Amino acid sequence: MKKFLFVGIIVLASIYRPVFSQSCCKMSATQQFGQLAMNEKFAAAHEAPLPLHLESLNGTMITYKCSDGTIAGAYEIKSRQASKNWLIVIHEWWGLNDYIRREAEKLQSDLGNVNVLAVDLYDGKNAETPGVAQELMGGLKEERARLILQGAITYAGPKAKIFTLGWCMGGGWSMQTALLADNQLGACVMYYGMPESDISKLKNLKGDVLGIFGTKDAWISPEVVSKFQQNMKTAGKKLTVKNYEADHAFANPSNPKHDSTATADAYKLSLDFLKSRMK
Repeated sequence: MKKFLFVGIIVLASIYRPVFSQSCCKMSATQQFGQLAMNEKFAAAHEAPLPLHLESLNGTMITYKCSDGTIAGAYEIKSRQASKNWLIVIHEWWGLNDYIRREAEKLQSDLGNVNVLAVDLYDGKNAETPGVAQELMGGLKEERARLILQGAITYAGPKAKIFTLGWCMGGGWSMQTALLADNQLGACVMYYGMPESDISKLKNLKGDVLGIFGTKDAWISPEVVSKFQQNMKTAGKKLTVKNYEADHAFANPSNPKHDSTATADAYKLSLDFLKSRMK
């Protein structure tokens, strides 16, 4: 009897294994990264952001409608001269805090001929501790995030040239925003975010991608980056990769243990990459 029961279990396992595998494979890149929210080691790699109060505000908090009629928020810094270039900035798991607003202002000032829109994927919520950040990142619904990002593209207008940049969670969403932008895309910059692995989707990219990664990153590991490079090559798309001898979140503007040397180099690389495609 036990022998027959054992054989039955093996047969059932062989039947259902492909189903489980297929379900896993269907998980999107952002869903895969979202699962890290509850990983304690991942949380430990993100120390609570140092206090910051942004006093010099060149931008304005604005709202815009999403396609489902809901309202989204963003921090907008307009170009002094009329420009069709729009840079959509996507925050990491802490939310749209003063660090991201400051970074958005710096990007606009250094790039010049561009409007910057730092979106709020958390609908007004921010985290000051890893525990709260885990809840916010883990609770972010992919459908809602896509509505917010598509709404940002629509807000920029049909004639806008869209550029994207984000860190960590926002790095993965930077790539997804690039895909949403379709023919309006100018270029995409992603800092250690989960790359898109679906080659059929990558084939739809209409602009170049700059990927910035850390070789000590245990999550967006060198193996993940290598696979991304292979997938982009197969898709026939241009990808520039810069690897730093640094850990995950090394350039996050709110990380108290960021690598200042690598951050400065990555920032210059990002500026040069974007400027050359905004001309």
